[in-house]
Amino acid sequence: MPFANSPRLVTPRLILRRFAPEDIPAMLAIFSDREVNTFLPWFPVKTLEEARAFYEERYAAQYRKGESYQYAICRKEEDIPIGYIQLSLDEGHDLGYGLCRECQGQGFATEAGEALLRRARADGLDYVTATHDVNNPKSGAVMRRLGLTYRYSYEEQWMPKDIPVVFRLYQKNFTRGDGWTYPLYREKYPSFVETW
Repeated sequence: MPFANSPRLVTPRLILRRFAPEDIPAMLAIFSDREVNTFLPWFPVKTLEEARAFYEERYAAQYRKGESYQYAICRKEEDIPIGYIQLSLDEGHDLGYGLCRECQGQGFATEAGEALLRRARADGLDYVTATHDVNNPKSGAVMRRLGLTYRYSYEEQWMPKDIPVVFRLYQKNFTRGDGWTYPLYREKYPSFVETW
């Protein structure tokens, strides 16, 4: 089953495309911001050299494998990365995203997420999951706008930052029944269901 056949996705305001070597200065701006990176699963980069290594390890290496849902989020008028969005091809099909600080709160993550989920569903993906730190409820709001629903919470010692984090898992099923929930984190870590 082919996945990630489209290296570009276009929305009314955005272009989602692969990161390229010429994007490394923009990647430094995005991935060096300590506040933006608080809830992301890596430490902020500090130099152009670190941004280049980040690009090579996390993007170029995956692109060379051929199949990848890893996109730079760019406004159409500039085509310069303002953030990223990705969907893993491992068992969890985990959706992740981040935007530079000045571009948050404008609906860009939701717009990019809708395009990526449409592509993934058309490619035959069964479901997607997404998790957010309980201290980052804005990310959960994006998940809900994308049609993902809360399933359970779990606590893990989050690496590489080595801090305890309670995550909320959200999920959207495309071909599986609505009642099915991705079980891995619930089985691996202390878990519970929150009620609001």
